[in-house]
Amino acid sequence: MAFRTERDPLGELSVPASAYYGVQTARAVENFPISSLRASPDLVTATVLVKKAAAEANRDLGRLDATIASAIISAADEILGVSLRDQFVVDVYQAGAGTSHNMNANEVLANRAAEHLGFPRGVYDHVHPNDHVNMGQSTNDVFPTATRLALLLGYDPLLHEARALVESMTAKADAFRDMMKTGRTHLQDAVPITFGQEFGGYAACLHRGIDDVAAAGEQLRELNIGATAVGTGLNAGDDYRTAVVGHLERYTGLPVRPAENLFRVTQSMGDVLAYSGAMRRLAVELGKIANDLRLLSMGPRAGLSEIVLPAVQPGSSIMPGKVNPSIPEMVNQVCFQVMGCDQTIALACEAGQLELNVMMPVIAWNALHASTILRNAIRVFRTRCVDGLTVDTERARELLDRSTAAATALNPYIGYAATADVAKTAVKTGRSIRDIVLERGLLDRVTLDRVLSVESMTRGGIVGADGQRGRQQPTKETTP
Repeated sequence: MAFRTERDPLGELSVPASAYYGVQTARAVENFPISSLRASPDLVTATVLVKKAAAEANRDLGRLDATIASAIISAADEILGVSLRDQFVVDVYQAGAGTSHNMNANEVLANRAAEHLGFPRGVYDHVHPNDHVNMGQSTNDVFPTATRLALLLGYDPLLHEARALVESMTAKADAFRDMMKTGRTHLQDAVPITFGQEFGGYAACLHRGIDDVAAAGEQLRELNIGATAVGTGLNAGDDYRTAVVGHLERYTGLPVRPAENLFRVTQSMGDVLAYSGAMRRLAVELGKIANDLRLLSMGPRAGLSEIVLPAVQPGSSIMPGKVNPSIPEMVNQVCFQVMGCDQTIALACEAGQLELNVMMPVIAWNALHASTILRNAIRVFRTRCVDGLTVDTERARELLDRSTAAATALNPYIGYAATADVAKTAVKTGRSIRDIVLERGLLDRVTLDRVLSVESMTRGGIVGADGQRGRQQPTKETTP
């Protein structure tokens, strides 16, 4: 490999001759051979958008030569069009605040802009990474602005996928509205419920999680670009800050705005933490549903097997014919990872000190990783599992008819203690609730038919009481 020699304040260093990055990026590559993970594509996009907006603003304010600005903007447009993405080579675990990432962007843009002007890479006399590309900026306002912008680029896609899943769950709720099943609490038989009610609950849980994500996302719209090092705006100014944010809004179509308090947004990554927490809540709701689908589909012969999930792949390398709930299993794992990302973000946000949180690189990577895998998992869950699942109504009715939980409807008529004794006897003897109640003369046959109507039990109120609440009089054979 051929090399060129570049110099920074620490001295000289060899840089691959073909590289668009420069000496500070090369030092970061040497310093941080940690994970082989690189910056999220959305973070690269957001960072380059910030650099392009800054070049336009500085040009319009007369601070940056128009020819140099034009070259930087052209270089930025190439990267935004997915060229030179392989030149962003710094590990996600790097020096605090994201200085290495920022300089990586500055150097790539400077070298490509220099080529546009007819000069070779590695010669910064005409387009300098710090003096020109980074003009009016600091890592301390570029990186948090890019992080927020990158999360916002994934915000609408995440909400879109989550809302589509809610629509699918709602469609299932409508399709299953008359299909009866045994409700369960503590993993034990409980009173009857319909599959429609169960899936309607799933849809509502997801909807509430989406509301949290939507509300938290609004906080990300405040950008601290122009705050520079500590929030004072040194070497920037209000006119520059307003212009940069205006350009970013124009590029992205996102309703971003200058931060109301530059010091807050420079000191704290709490807005990102709030967004991460909302994603965690959505992941918790999603993971619970995936757990339920795994339980309800367990079997097919030795478990509940009340629902049938689409078969997407063979389930075993040793047991022929076995089919596993592969998609919900994947969803559970993704949800665990989203929760782990949130824990890392919380610790890193708390570790901020004085005028800056230097743990921003790990915050950004975890938040963006969580957003990406969550929306992808939701999409796959919907398209490869939820949309194709069906109910085994015969199996569900078989289990419901065998359950003693329906005896709960007897409480208003014969009391808790008598009902409990009936249920206990049914479990012990294998006889039906109906037969035991009639044998003991606890209710007459007509009333009992109304009371043990499992369909009526799903509609609330006192079953068989014709809208009247409270205990009915027992038959003459019964002692209250």
